[in-house]
Amino acid sequence: MNNSEVQNQRIAKMSFATVYPLYLAKVEKKGRTKEELHQVITWLTGYNTQKLQELITEKVTFETFFQHAALSPNAPLITGLICGYRIEDNENPLTQQVRYMDKLVDELAKGRKMEKILRP
Repeated sequence: MNNSEVQNQRIAKMSFATVYPLYLAKVEKKGRTKEELHQVITWLTGYNTQKLQELITEKVTFETFFQHAALSPNAPLITGLICGYRIEDNENPLTQQVRYMDKLVDELAKGRKMEKILRP
């Protein structure tokens, strides 16, 4: 297995419940709210706040989290670098979806306007 495959597997098995508090802390530290974070996650995945809380409580992996998500049709408009990798060049669909979320959280934390984050 090459490095990329190992990383993809690591991301797939990572629990969303362990990453969510990090997302929340990142945006709150920059003056954004939990509601705004949920709005961004809902836009990307189609999950409402109740379903999101269920998935956190169940400690689902990112693989399960995105398997059941109704990804926004505008998600491919999310481009740029995250963790040193171009989102649009990622060949693994799951890793790309996780990077979409990482990018949206980064944009929220950086103070970008919500209407720009939620690509029309």
